[in-house]
Amino acid sequence: MVSKSKREYLAKIKDRYRHANRKGKARILDEFCAVCGHHRKHAIRLLNGDGRKKKKKPGRPSIYGPEEIQVIEDIWLCSNRPCAPRLAGMIPLWLPHYENDNGDLDESIKEKLLNIKSRTLDRLLCCVRKKHGTRGASGTRPASYLKNHIPIKISHYDVAEPGHMQADMVAHCGESLEGNHAWSLTFTDVLTGWTENGAVWNKGQYGIHQLLKTSEERLPFQIKSFHSDNGGEFINHHLYSYYHDRKVPVVVTRGRPGKSNDNPHVEQKNDTHVRKLLGYYRIDQESLIKEMNELYAASNLLNNFFCTNHKLVFKERRGSRYYRKYDAPTTPCQKLLASGSLNELEKTHLTEIMINLDPYKLNKLIETKQRAILRKVR
Repeated sequence: MVSKSKREYLAKIKDRYRHANRKGKARILDEFCAVCGHHRKHAIRLLNGDGRKKKKKPGRPSIYGPEEIQVIEDIWLCSNRPCAPRLAGMIPLWLPHYENDNGDLDESIKEKLLNIKSRTLDRLLCCVRKKHGTRGASGTRPASYLKNHIPIKISHYDVAEPGHMQADMVAHCGESLEGNHAWSLTFTDVLTGWTENGAVWNKGQYGIHQLLKTSEERLPFQIKSFHSDNGGEFINHHLYSYYHDRKVPVVVTRGRPGKSNDNPHVEQKNDTHVRKLLGYYRIDQESLIKEMNELYAASNLLNNFFCTNHKLVFKERRGSRYYRKYDAPTTPCQKLLASGSLNELEKTHLTEIMINLDPYKLNKLIETKQRAILRKVR
């Protein structure tokens, strides 16, 4: 018997079953089980009209409804899908701008959002993350010269002031490194996470030097050390002289060959600041470099002033497990203001820049420029 016939048969006998006496119910139940092939307990539930009861979800009911989830999802998407601890630190910064664009929220909703915890955000965003989502080829080529002059540095846990920079290149080569194509530079401060990105055609020494010089001019602090991998675009006499022959020389160090964990602060930014913007497409049109740099200019402002990060402050191995503790999620700008390395004039200048920026307008600008680039490379 097909399902439709079973449902029709059930509808015919359900009323008769409810009004029958004990013996009558037993006869109807025997007949229903024989005709439809149901288990007796399941047949009783169907005839009583409640079907199979769902178990009550354990724990207290959620206090977050569709309104709160909509706000969280909007901020999460506009801020480039950060992890839950970082998102918890962003919500107080983004909420006033969300209200400017979408109207005022109820006080009860705002109170819930301002007090939400990272574990709760993880649960609420579980379904949203499934809607969104390869590794690319490595473009690092070894440089044998100058290696005796540039020491290896493994960790940066001793950094206590801004200005200690890590640099890395990202290839926009698609599935092949052959031929000419665009590259992106990621330039990250170890202490604050302040990051400057830029694009260059190929990765010749002169082009990389000019891009690093431009990125350094945009930094709100002085550079004190420069750390990179062993690629020839960084390990060369041109760049070494640029940092070494200054009135106050910049310390130049490098990581171990083949060990990306020697540059963790910049490696993680390659994904969040480059790949999430431009993906893994091949960009082999030199005319797009200007558009990429305009995209990065807006993205740098959004990431440095409105997107939080959190740093590992404690790590210990206990048996077979590692226990980690992170600092409170704050933006690179907030970390820089709290570092004590800026004077009052510099602090005022940074604060004024942040006040005059709107993350939603920046995000719309980024999306517009992003679509314009991807239309030409897909």
